[in-house]
Amino acid sequence: METTRPLQLTEQERERSLSNLKLERDAVVLYERLAEIESEASRQAAFRRIAANERRHADIWATRLEEAGVTVPPADAPRARVKLIIWLARRFGTRRVAGLVRALEGDEEEAYAEQLDAQTAAIAADEREHAQIWDDLGSNDDASGAAEGRRGQAAKGREAWHTAGRSGTLRAAVFGANDGLVSNLSLVMGVAGAVTDNNLIVLAGVAGLLAGAFSMSAGEYISMQSQRELFQRQIAIEREEMRVMPEEEERELAAIYRSKGVPRAEADRIAAHLMQDPEKALDTKVREELGLDPDELGSPWGAAWSSFIAFAAGAIVPLTPFLLLSGMAAFVSALAASFVALFVVGALVSLVTGRGLLFSGSRQVAIGAIAAAVTYAIGSLIGMQVG
Repeated sequence: METTRPLQLTEQERERSLSNLKLERDAVVLYERLAEIESEASRQAAFRRIAANERRHADIWATRLEEAGVTVPPADAPRARVKLIIWLARRFGTRRVAGLVRALEGDEEEAYAEQLDAQTAAIAADEREHAQIWDDLGSNDDASGAAEGRRGQAAKGREAWHTAGRSGTLRAAVFGANDGLVSNLSLVMGVAGAVTDNNLIVLAGVAGLLAGAFSMSAGEYISMQSQRELFQRQIAIEREEMRVMPEEEERELAAIYRSKGVPRAEADRIAAHLMQDPEKALDTKVREELGLDPDELGSPWGAAWSSFIAFAAGAIVPLTPFLLLSGMAAFVSALAASFVALFVVGALVSLVTGRGLLFSGSRQVAIGAIAAAVTYAIGSLIGMQVG
């Protein structure tokens, strides 16, 4: 009797299959929890559908490992990143974590894109389908909810997780906290290296906090407002051109679609159809011709306030120990508190960037530590010269 030979996997393939199994199991937990948290029936059903897909993917990898004679490990707790998303969803709702979930799904799609075989290609196709499901969920939140509108946004939905976290407010908050931590830690360490008077260190820390927070807030406002005004002017010019010379604009729309490989007759038909709704035609021209997304202009005031609060929150960390303690106790406490805060900021950044939590957190700590060491050394040198 012929016996079936076990599946042969290289060490790299075995490790990759185990990693894929972990990814899928984490996704099952995530979507099952989102379904439990969500109260809207249509969204619950969507989350359960994705969870079922992820469970099927996990079974594929478990079977593959078993066929290769590898002991399949029992399911363990999900990654910290998944736990945090679930925690945020419980407190703020599933809509608030959509960008983070999309970024997580994007990691899966990119991981499978690097594994070129029939099995991973099929799973990657499912992951792309999940993008469409998320797009439909977003469209259902719109009052129109029209099927045509959902189809019109499909491409945007498929790419949404590649641009998640790009909004000005989020960017300002993350960089504001990081800048507040690093700049005030460096300032406080530099002054602490030069003097031993606790009052002078506190004075410098408070001045650094206020100056940095106001400066960054003003800079973010001016930057985003200028960008917004530029975009609005470009959109206004395009709107006026569509009003004054609609025939020319229709020809430009058709040319855009022809450049994408659409046959001339079909491109002309699409352009004529879009021109029946000037706002849809304008939206298409703005996105395709100018490369702008009207939905991502951002709020200058939101960015300014987020930047101010985040900078101040970061800058207060190395200052607080000197408000409560003095001498070496304050010095060591300031360093310890700042390094913990830097790690947390780096870990939060990893939710959007997709890099490992440990890597991102450790990188932020290393950058802060180097900056603090350099300014402390310079402060000590200046203190010696002055003294």
